[in-house]
Amino acid sequence: MGTADVEAVWRIESARMVSALTRLTGDFELAEDAAQEAVAEALASWPLASPANPAGWLMATARRRAIDAIRRRTALQDRYALLVAGSAADEEIDPDKIDDDVLALMFISCHPVLSPEARVALTLRVVGGLSSEEIARAFLVPVPTVQARITRGKKTIAAAGVPFELPSAAERRERLGGVLSVIYVIFTEGSTATSGDRLLRPDVAYEAIRLARTLAALQPAEPEVHGLLALCELTAARFPARTGPDGSPVLLEDQDRRRWDVSAIRRGLAALARASARGLGPYGLQAAIAAAHVSAPSVEATDWDRIVLLYEALGRVAPSPVVELNRAVAVAMASGPARALAIVDELIASDRLPGSHLVPTVRGELLARLGRRSEARAELELAARLCANRRERSVLLRKAAALG
Repeated sequence: MGTADVEAVWRIESARMVSALTRLTGDFELAEDAAQEAVAEALASWPLASPANPAGWLMATARRRAIDAIRRRTALQDRYALLVAGSAADEEIDPDKIDDDVLALMFISCHPVLSPEARVALTLRVVGGLSSEEIARAFLVPVPTVQARITRGKKTIAAAGVPFELPSAAERRERLGGVLSVIYVIFTEGSTATSGDRLLRPDVAYEAIRLARTLAALQPAEPEVHGLLALCELTAARFPARTGPDGSPVLLEDQDRRRWDVSAIRRGLAALARASARGLGPYGLQAAIAAAHVSAPSVEATDWDRIVLLYEALGRVAPSPVVELNRAVAVAMASGPARALAIVDELIASDRLPGSHLVPTVRGELLARLGRRSEARAELELAARLCANRRERSVLLRKAAALG
């Protein structure tokens, strides 16, 4: 077995390993470190002799590393005794208990005491199994920055005395929004990169989908979990058609819909149906909007009136300037650019999205449709100056030049 095999097993089993070790040791940081040491040992030994049970080998090795670490802490002999007593029980851990452990691990990684950046880094590291280097590449930040966020996060959890336990049902409902928002941030960065020279980072987006699927399996009665999963699946379904061979963006009206991922659409619609059965929240409403897009044969045949209504509903339950901006785009398609421009101008007057390239992008498009070409060009050039993603910026500049 080579490096790729070790990485594959780690990606699948890391959350279960770290959560089980944390439950046994009571030390989140020690558990994560022991698991990482087991992977390092696997990278050295598996190419020479492949284990019959790779996941069990990793868990047993990680437990030995945890025992070694605790043995060096003379004040913690009681924990050492606990580990020794349970050292042979790895394969007998109740699968349902492991699921509870993974769910607890997700809630710890997204704990409110952590900064948003630390929540994302810890979730990708200990639940997703990504290395610091992979997280750094995904978010275009230096590796030391990611490592510092992870270290600070673990120290904060320890200092705050956050217990490794599944929160009560009431507390889970209160904190579920934080867990969902972390997964959504990860997916959003993968589906439209905020900076760099790639529009999409599919590996990041698909990791978010994997986390959403895990959460949906662990929290099957929560409609918003299924709503988020549906949103991610339906959005990712369009990935194959969103960029050209050279990586340049392809606008929705120009996409070859035959290239959309039919399997992802089916999974997304199934998840949306599960969410709808219990009432749609913010993620479910966004998923319903995505469903309206993927169900239409063309931009012209899209049910824009329904999308406007869905955005209005979303604006009532989760008001935000981005929702208003998206509603303006839908209004432009349903009722014309003049009404939509009034919505955008109101956003500008209230200064609700300062510094965002999205507002001048939409305003430029609307002005162009109204025939106000010089104003439209100025808006698109402003949007290009504000946009940090090179691929997206090139599209804006081409549109501006076409209006010259």
